Amino acid sequence: MDTLKQWQMTELNADFKLVESELPTAKEHEALVKIAGCGVCHTDLSFWHSGVKTKKELPLTLGHEISGTVIQGPLHLKGKHVIIPAVLPCGECELCKKGRSNMCQNQLMPGNDFHGGFASHILVPHRYLCPVPDSLLQTYSLEELSVIADAISTPYQVMKKSELEAGDLAIIIGVGGVGVYGALIAKIMGAKVIAIDISDEKLAKAKQHGVHATINSKGLDSKEIKNKVKELAKELGTSKYGWKLFEFSGTTPGQDLAFNLITFTSTLSIVGFTMNKLEVRLSNLMAFDAKLIGTWGCKPELYPEVVDLIASGKLAIKDFVQTFPLSQINEVFKNTLEHKYDKRSVLVPDFKY
Repeated sequence: MDTLKQWQMTELNADFKLVESELPTAKEHEALVKIAGCGVCHTDLSFWHSGVKTKKELPLTLGHEISGTVIQGPLHLKGKHVIIPAVLPCGECELCKKGRSNMCQNQLMPGNDFHGGFASHILVPHRYLCPVPDSLLQTYSLEELSVIADAISTPYQVMKKSELEAGDLAIIIGVGGVGVYGALIAKIMGAKVIAIDISDEKLAKAKQHGVHATINSKGLDSKEIKNKVKELAKELGTSKYGWKLFEFSGTTPGQDLAFNLITFTSTLSIVGFTMNKLEVRLSNLMAFDAKLIGTWGCKPELYPEVVDLIASGKLAIKDFVQTFPLSQINEVFKNTLEHKYDKRSVLVPDFKY
């Protein structure tokens, strides 16, 4: 086990290639983690397929949604099962000290700034590693919990940033992947939740897990959808003001719809990413006295709260995760691009040592 094995991206849309090198040694402030699992994220697809530039030049090992076991590092972490935050801040700069560590300009992101999680091991700064309690591993495998690093922590942060309160109406646009966790977290926080998507299957699963109402937006214009939301808001006993809108789809139609659903004192949070531009009338924000906010990942300080949410049983994630051998990475990426999966894919190292 003195070899580091990685599946690396060498060029846009090309197959990942398996490379081997000497296993690195952790220095001060670092930990070497044996990877249990790494989730496949829309951001990975953006790097691999859409031409979004990575900070580190190719070839690069992608993957930032990582769980594993510390095999080298400080004594208090050695042997511990951990989640590696998708954004690793410095902890010392102005933004970190102001509680905005997720936007640290010295941040390091696995699979972007340095080689990431589609590998046997990863060398990372150890400061913000989030321990996983042994009790949680009685319910979930360590690889399943890798999705905490982005798919769950990202919507958790945005729900807190939006100042969502019990009794609010939360409208989730896009409930595949990250969005369905956003819907479930909003419900846990006491909101009445409406899920909007173009997939009946995704909407049915969201409803099955407690979302209060759903709308299939396929073929409907924004005015028709807004009228349906108003009807549902009345049925659910929520206010016609102050809607909390969350755009998770990362599509032009989804973002256009989200902006058009803004009403008096609304808060619109943008979580999904697209390279496409959108034409909107920003004066709507003034006219409705509304807020528009963005969110980037999740600051590591919130990770223990996310772990507690799952450990307490309030948030169940098993129905939304599927695992594949890491050796199938090329097939999994192509299938994910073609929307063939309805769960978050986690790649599990299957190397022979």
